[in-house]
Parts: sequence; C-alpha cells; structure tokens
Amino acid sequence: MTTIARPNYRGKYHFSPRRNWMNDPNGLVYFAGEYHLFYQHYPHGTTWGPMHWGHAVSKDLVRWEELDIALAPDENGTIFSGSAVVDWRNTTGFFAAEPGLVAIFTHHLERPGKPPLQTQSLAYSKDKGRTWTKYEGNPVLAHDELVDFRDPKVFWHENTGRWIMILACGQTVCLYHSPDLKTWTFGSEFGRGVGFHGGVWECPDLFPLAVDGDASRLKWVMLVSVGDAPAYKEGSRTQYFIGDFDGVTFTPDQASPPVRWLDYGRDNYAAVSWSDIPAEDGRRLLVGWMSNWKYANLTPTEDFRGAATLPRELTLETRGGEAVLVQRPARELARARVPLLALGRTACAAADAALRSLQLDSCELVAEAASDRSFAFKVRAGEGQETLIGFDAAAGEVYVDRTRSGQHAFHEHFRGVHAAKLQVIGDAVRLHIWVDRSSVEVFAGEGEAVITDLIFPDAGSTGMGLIADQEDFELISLTVHQLEPSAMD
Repeated sequence: MTTIARPNYRGKYHFSPRRNWMNDPNGLVYFAGEYHLFYQHYPHGTTWGPMHWGHAVSKDLVRWEELDIALAPDENGTIFSGSAVVDWRNTTGFFAAEPGLVAIFTHHLERPGKPPLQTQSLAYSKDKGRTWTKYEGNPVLAHDELVDFRDPKVFWHENTGRWIMILACGQTVCLYHSPDLKTWTFGSEFGRGVGFHGGVWECPDLFPLAVDGDASRLKWVMLVSVGDAPAYKEGSRTQYFIGDFDGVTFTPDQASPPVRWLDYGRDNYAAVSWSDIPAEDGRRLLVGWMSNWKYANLTPTEDFRGAATLPRELTLETRGGEAVLVQRPARELARARVPLLALGRTACAAADAALRSLQLDSCELVAEAASDRSFAFKVRAGEGQETLIGFDAAAGEVYVDRTRSGQHAFHEHFRGVHAAKLQVIGDAVRLHIWVDRSSVEVFAGEGEAVITDLIFPDAGSTGMGLIADQEDFELISLTVHQLEPSAMD
C-alpha cells in the first residue's frame, strides 16, 4: 500500500497565523525594538468572518511570534483594517509619562434593514501593544452618506505639525488632518478620473521617498488597493501613484498616467508600509496579504488560510527617464541563508543537472543571464507538476506560469501565466526568486518588476530545473540557498 504524503502549505519563512483566517496586514508599526504586524483575523474559522485584529511581533522581520488577539468586535461593530502609530508627543493625552501606541481602525457595524455603517475609531496601548484600551469617545470620524468609508492609514506630517489620515471612500480616497487623532478635518479628495476603478478602492497608504536617494528630490507615493470585481479575472490588486503632497492635497505627476501596478502576480493585496521606522534606519518597509479575493476563501490549506508576503524595502528609482517604485526583499532575510549551490558561467545542460540534484520545497534562487535569450527555471516540479519562472526576451517580460503548479480546481481563474514588462539595464537580466511551500515571489532586474503568486503543489513535487530556447544558452551566474530562520542565531 502506497502512502501519499499530505502537502504542508504553511510557509517556511512567511508569517501565517497558527490557526484560522488571516487577510489584510494592519497597524504596521515599529516600537521599542519590535516590528508589529496586526492583521485581519477570524479566530473561529478558516474563511472570512467577523473581523478581529490578530497580532504578531518580530525583532528581525523573519521570525515572528504570534500574540493574543489585539482588538475584538464590540457594540460599534467588527474591527476592519487600519493603522497604528507611536504618539511620541502625547497629542492624544493617553500617555502621561512614556510614549505609547495608538491604533486607528474602522468599525464595521451591520444594521438590519439598513446599509452597514463604517466609522473610524481609536484604541491605545501602554504596554508595547500587549493590551489595548478602546477610546471612550469612539467613533472619532463618521460619514453621513458613504457606505464604503474605511481602512485609515495615519502618519505624522512634520511640515504642518499634525496627523494626516488617508481613507478609502468608495471609488476615491479622502485626506483628513487632526492635531490629536480625535478631531478630524476634511482636507481633500483624490481619485476621480485617475487610475483603475474596476473595483472598490481599499487600504490606501501615502508616504514620501527620495528619488534615487536624493533628499532634494522628494516625491510622495500613494498606494490604493482595488477589490475583486466579476468583470476582471485578475481579481484584487494594488496600484500606485507618484506625486506631491502639501499636507492637504495630493497632486499626481501626471493627470492620467497609465495604471501602475505594485505587483503583476495575483497574490499581493492590501499592501501597506510600517510607520515609525527609526530615522537611522531610514527604510520604507512594506508587506501585503498573500492571496486574492477571487479565491481566498477556497484555497486548499488546512487549519489556516492566509499569509503575509515577504517584507519588502521600497525605493523610487529612475528607469527610462521616469521614477518608478522598486521593491527588494528586506535585507534581514539574507541572514537566514544556508548556501546550497553556486555556479559561475555555466551551460544550460550543466546548470539544469545541478538543479536537478536538489529537492526543495522552499529556497531562494538568484540568477543572471544574457538579456537576448529566453529561459525559465522549474520549481516545485514533480509528476505532472511544475511552476515555471522565466524571462521572455522577445516580449521583454518576466513571467510566472502556474498552469501546472498543483491544485487549481478550487477556482476557474487560478491557473494562468502572469507577466510583467522588464526594462533591462545593460546586457544581462537578473531574476531573484523566492520559493516557499505554497508561493513564489519574483523580483526581476533590481526589483522594478515583481510577481507574487500562490501555488499548491503535491508534497513530492520538490524538483528543480532549467530550460532555454537555444542549445548554446548559458547562465552568467546562479546561486541557490535554503532559508532557515532558525539558523539566524
């Protein structure tokens, strides 16, 4: 009798809750040596339900400790998405001696016979996020007409000396300002006639970045996630805008630029950035929810559903004469590397043979090859299964092909090929590939083209390989590492 191993789809180096449902990251904040990751959580089932805030912390962005639920539903409703900040100046009056954390979140209240009511509320913590007290004056912001009025992202704006809130308002975002997080004044609205509107706007973010690291060329980046709609097979995804912000109004660099997507895969949604990263660090760090509303409730995991993407460092860099948003895996991940394979210039057949000698359900792969040749890596390969990650030289695209990646029957649109244009710099193309038990994340070039996709292969599909369109193809270089978070100590 043959025993078939059951696949383990919990990521080896991606955060997921011990049990039950997870979606949007919330309340990303750094405080007292810890990165806080709150997240939309239903603790009583593996599909979306009445939302709570789950909570995890990390000192290194790789190893996460799951803590008790931070926020639970109350008389004002369930706890939808939001953000968290450190109130260094005690503008709220919540903290007498030491600064503390303030969460700003959406209360979602179902009302029989009426549309749901979404309002913005506060909670605060004096013990580094371990326990929370909801503000007795909740809610602090409401709207008389809008049904979709949610997902506040709040930050301190030094130039105007006040708090700014960017809030999703149906098909636009609205900007508010406040001296104390309690009293909010409307500033402006953005989004009419600009960007992609094939779904409800959600989970916005707004932050400054220096173009090419030049502090005199400061620009503001706005992220807006767009929910799933039946007319679009891509499902939920996230767009971005670049422009200027004066403390009241965001002005994009172009009135109607082509839609710019944060990620060209199907499984990076509701991505937002950490607040209060120390100035001496200076990075803008981001994480998203690694799923898609097309099939998030249907994925074939057991005991849990939902995971976070890799933490990513964001920069604005010039490509082809214009600034683009570039993503790179957080540098802390390199400390978890365990080397397995390192090749210099190597012919395709020899590189393929070296890869075939490995059997891995998770790894990091970095490859360089001539940009005038097409090639692809096979990962999580087994009987009738493989995921292809490659570069199409003729099309100038990097792609992930998950048409044969494993389980897919749970949704008709799961299988597919997802591609991103790549403007190659020089005569070589670089692919930085992260494979985990149920995901692939591809950073092409220097991170200007990114694809994040879930995959659900069989437990025995751990093979690797390399294919190319020409017999004389050779790699310039290739390294493969295992990722072992436990090896970081």
